Amino acid sequence: MRWPLAVILSLISVAPAVFATQVDPSTRLVISVRDQKLMLLQNGGKVATYPISTSMFGLGDYWGRMTTPLGYLAVAQKIGDHAPIGAVFHNRRFTGEILAPNAPGRDPVITRIIWLRGLEAQNALAFRRCIYIHGTPQEKTIGRPASYGCIRMKSSDVAALYNQLTLGSIVQIVPDRLPKVPKAAPVPSSSTLVAVAEKANGQDQLGSASAPAPLSVEQMRMRGALAAERQKSQARGEQTNTTRGSIVRPIDKVPPTLNKGAVTAQNSPGA
Repeated sequence: MRWPLAVILSLISVAPAVFATQVDPSTRLVISVRDQKLMLLQNGGKVATYPISTSMFGLGDYWGRMTTPLGYLAVAQKIGDHAPIGAVFHNRRFTGEILAPNAPGRDPVITRIIWLRGLEAQNALAFRRCIYIHGTPQEKTIGRPASYGCIRMKSSDVAALYNQLTLGSIVQIVPDRLPKVPKAAPVPSSSTLVAVAEKANGQDQLGSASAPAPLSVEQMRMRGALAAERQKSQARGEQTNTTRGSIVRPIDKVPPTLNKGAVTAQNSPGA
């Protein structure tokens, strides 16, 4: 699923005075009311899917109604950095209390708060209505509409999601099912990158070890002298005595000998 950046920017331009955070189009969320699931996308690929709970009172964005708004929103604030799992928040402040999952008789906001701001007329009140994505101790209700307007998640899930979002990340809440999106390409781990680099370095060393050593000036001159003598000997050996009625026979080849200049070059270190 792809959203053109121009569409997102046009939504923000409707109310620039109330939205100061820059949009981050690389990380997006799609929340399906029908599936009661949230999908995290990065650079157009699916990273993870989590079960959630939307409002038990239905959909919309109205004062005095505890409903879940639809449409495009964005992450306006993140609250709860490094708070323990199960940390209880009151008025967005950590009270010091920590609740276990499914603690009986308790239903506060816990673990993390991802505060959303609406980008459209149909969700313009979301920020002032304090529409969050947050953790809940009532994890047994996750997977069906059970909230008072917010998007509820399990504590472990909202903590993992929190770390992957930035201010300005786009959030789309839809009444239909989640779209089908291909998985994001896996990012190579640091150990994999190190192994690839070591393999390439080993191949370079192997190639350099198998390459022939360069010849010295003396060796090149010796090879040149030998090649010249070999060519002269071959030329003499190919000469023949041809007489009428006689058999043509090649003249015996003369064994190659080094010329005097080559011997001098070999024995002279300064050459």
